This record gives sequence, C-alpha cells and structure tokens, in this order.
Amino acid sequence: MTSDRSPSPARADLPGPRGPATPYRMTVTTALPHADAVALADQRLGDWLKQEGCDEPPRVLREPPGHDPGRPAPGPDLAADPPTAPTERLRLGGRVLLDRDGGLLRGGPGTGRYDRRRLRTPAPHGTHQLTLTIATGVEGPTWVRLEAETHTTGSGVRTPCRVPVPELARTLLPLLDAADGPAAVQLAPRVLAAGDVDALIDELCDPERRLPTVVASVPADRGLDAWVAEVVRPLCGQLPGLATAYVLDPGARTEFNVALEYHTVYGGAVRTYLPEVDPASRHDGARHPVLARRRIEEDLRRAAGLLAREPRRLAAEQPLPLPLAAVPVLRVPPPAPRAGTGPDDAAALAHEEQLDRAEQQARADELERARHSLRRERRRGAAQVRALTGRLCAGPGGPAAPGRPGRRSGAPGAAGAPGTFTEVMARLGEFPLLTFTGDQKAALALDELQCSGAGWARLTWDGLTALQEYAEAAVRGEAGGDFKQWCERTPAGCHRFPPRKAVRGESRTVFSHTKWKRERMLPVPECVDASRRAFMGAHLRIGGGRTAPRLHYLDDCSGSGRIYVGYIGLHLTNTRTN
Repeated sequence: MTSDRSPSPARADLPGPRGPATPYRMTVTTALPHADAVALADQRLGDWLKQEGCDEPPRVLREPPGHDPGRPAPGPDLAADPPTAPTERLRLGGRVLLDRDGGLLRGGPGTGRYDRRRLRTPAPHGTHQLTLTIATGVEGPTWVRLEAETHTTGSGVRTPCRVPVPELARTLLPLLDAADGPAAVQLAPRVLAAGDVDALIDELCDPERRLPTVVASVPADRGLDAWVAEVVRPLCGQLPGLATAYVLDPGARTEFNVALEYHTVYGGAVRTYLPEVDPASRHDGARHPVLARRRIEEDLRRAAGLLAREPRRLAAEQPLPLPLAAVPVLRVPPPAPRAGTGPDDAAALAHEEQLDRAEQQARADELERARHSLRRERRRGAAQVRALTGRLCAGPGGPAAPGRPGRRSGAPGAAGAPGTFTEVMARLGEFPLLTFTGDQKAALALDELQCSGAGWARLTWDGLTALQEYAEAAVRGEAGGDFKQWCERTPAGCHRFPPRKAVRGESRTVFSHTKWKRERMLPVPECVDASRRAFMGAHLRIGGGRTAPRLHYLDDCSGSGRIYVGYIGLHLTNTRTN
C-alpha cells in the first residue's frame, strides 16, 4: 500500500542495495476521540482495499465483558474498555492478509486502550507490510503510528533505499488534523510571512516537538510562487508524516535570521531543525543540517532523498510515547495443526507461540528502556559538559557554581529587592550563573534620574532573578526553550518576569545599521568568542517609554553554561531614540 507518488521498488534507476529497505515510521497525535480515529482509519483502509479489488473487511464489533444489552453501554471511561482481544486474521481476495486487534494497554484498566491493523500484501521477492496503531492514554491526545516496511525473501535481493511514503499516510494526515506538539503536520510546505516568525521560533524551541522542522528559503533571483511549486514541493515529497515544512518569504527570512543569528537559512538553502533547538547557542547551530541550493538544483530527486534522511533516522531512534510503548505485541493466531496431529500437539504449538510472544515482548521492553536510557544519558552528559565549561570559563576567581553547599540555589539574597542601581551592581554576585561584562557607569547613572524612583531597580532585579533561575534549568537541559518561553511558562515556585518585557532580538533596522549594531557588540570572555565581543540583541525592557532602560544579555547556557549581561542602562540608539 505504497504511494504511486513515491519511488517504486521496481524502478531500475533506483540505487540497488542488497538487503531490507529503510522503513517508514510516522508518529503523530490527533484531537479526535479514540473511537473516531479508529473508525476513520478503518474507512480509509477499506476504501483502498476496494480500489485494489479486495473484499472490504467486516466492521469490528466488541462488547465489554459482562455487558448487559438491556443497559446502557459504558461511557468513555477507559477502565471500562474490554481487555485485549485475540488477533483476528482475515484473508481478503486471496492476496491480502489483514490482522487486527485491540483492547487495553499493558498495565490493565486505567491505562488506556489501543487498536491495531496489520496489512500484508505480496511484493516482488517479498512482502509489503503496513501497521497502523492508534493508542490513547487516560490523559492526553490520541497517538497514531503508521509503519511501512518490506520483508524480502533473501539477502541477495535488490531493494530500493527506502520504503516510500504510504498512500494511507497522505490520506489520513489531513483528515486527522495531525499534530506534533504545537505544530500541525501537513502534506505540503506552508509559506510564512514576517508576522509568523515568532510562532515558528516558539515551535522550534517547544520541548514537546518530536519531528524535525524543515525551513526553506527563497533565492533572490527567483519568485516565491515559482520556487515553491518547482523546487520546494517536489523536494519535500518524501516528508509527509516525518517532518513539518515551511517556506520563508523574503520578509520572514530577514526576521527569522535576525532572531536566530546562529541558525540562519538563506539563498535558496533548506535547513532541517532537529528537536530541542537552542537559539542562543552558536554550538547548537552545527547540529541542524543545511542543504545548499547548489545540491538541490544539481539533482532534485537525489536532494529529496538527502532531505528525508534525518527525519527517517529520527523516526527510527525516537523513543515511543508512553501510550504507544504500552501497546502489547501482536498476538498472531497459532498455525492450525496438520492432519493427523492430536490435541497434545496443538497444545504444544500454542505453548510455543505463547513463549515466542513473551520473548518478543521482553525484547521490545528492553529496547524501549535502552532508548530512554540513552536519551537521558545524552542529556545528562551535555549538561555536565556545559557546567564544566562554565566553571572553566569563569576561572578560579569566578562566581560559585549553582547548588554549591552553603547557598540555596535560585534564592538570590535574603535582604529583599534593592532600591537603587548602586545596590543592584553591588549584589550581582548573588547570581552565580550571571556574569556582568559591561561598564557599570551606565547603570549607576540611572540613580541620578529622579523619574525612575526605585521601580527600575526593582524590575531589573526581578529580571536578573528570573534569568538566574532560567540558567539553572537550562544547564541541566530542563528549561524547555529560550528565556522568553520560560517567562511565558514560568514553573511553579520560580520568579515570574513579564513575557512582553523579554525580547529575543533587535529589529531588522537595528541589526543592519552598522553603528547601532556596534553599540550592541558587548564584551564576553574569550571562551565564548575569540574576538571577546558578541552581539547582544536579546534584552529586557526595564520600564516603558522610548528611552527607558534596557538590560542586554547573551544566553550561552548551552556553551559555557552562563548568561552574560553586557549592558544595563538607558535605551541604546535606534530609530526612536535618535
């Protein structure tokens, strides 16, 4: 059940490795109730089978055990669902084999339910297999997983490099309103304007995102519509269900590259943003591959395969969400006893089948535990490297590390918020992960402005406190995004700083103005930048008005494990302060 819009395994011009083709694995969520999602999937599966000349499978009818037909059926309480039912095996038209099962997730009542369909069709030198699993926990969305693979009859058979995107994936995605965390998973790339950039950045940094996000730029010598139709859409033809895709129009490209100076994309290139983007880290930028325009135009079909490589790899390595991980292995009906065999032989066959299932389940559980453990170790190792780098960067006389004995992490000072900037600067040592690198004169001069009172100093202190708490979480890999997202979703027990006062970067005009940009090139240690200067576009708004103070900083938690505050003072030059 593969798409005729994808490369066919029979095509002679495909690369011909010997061995199994790379499988297709799609994992998305839907807001549909579990039963509606299953009914929709069965309908689309039945439609395809009819098109292929096969018999449409009968409807699945299951009654909860002990249900009295004279009483109302149980409601949506998942604990009332029936236990796992034996696999139902159907031969449709003599050439298609359909297995289907469903019931409670492993763990029993109160854990959720699942339904699964496995379709096998004959193929040259093997079998095509398509497995659709729908699982819903007690809380959270309905998860949909679609797997397509090819089983060959021998190791010497030539196969395509990868299993094409199944046609069922292309038909189900729009009907399910499929999503990946905050993002809609659509069939075709979506064109973004400048006003959409903030939402895109939030999506890239969202900790719930599992799929890669592919962002395409438009070259200056090509029109937007023509480039999308002739290049981007064919290029993304192998991505449905594996990634979300966007195209930046010229205005959006500029805004995007100003906001993400270490993760830029331009000139007709296409960039794949893996999960857990850190927009403030230049080191993180190297993690997200770029496909250059030259390679795309040299061979569009080959470029499409290259672009799909990372999404395919990630789909294979990502740990399953909990509801899908709790789906039991498929219980295939035991083979019928041969003529002349007695009941003891049939019982032995059934016992062997039970042992096989137990072994398969144990292996599946072990693999899932290994994947989760590997991911935890990677995050822990990265956090340790960031913390060590931060201590080395700070030097022997630098500030204390977070959590050092004798000081409660995240509780700067016990004397309350300072009322003057003189006191703010004197107490900066209370923030162990913040390093002030600028000139104190600009901050101290604010005390001479009578209009500010103590409000500016207290708001600055609030901002520094929130930055410290964010940094403590970020070096552990638990911040869930950048500082603005932290402000929007401040964890319980942490100091809240107004999200509208946390700005990711300067405007396009400021960034492109040589003098104004130079004002924001502020001091950093050599371990951050060899030039000892870095552009600090991210800032906090201290008060309102055109000349109200600003606090400019560089978030390097993923690099040196610190945040560098390069400026506290009146608003630096821009179009309004001229």
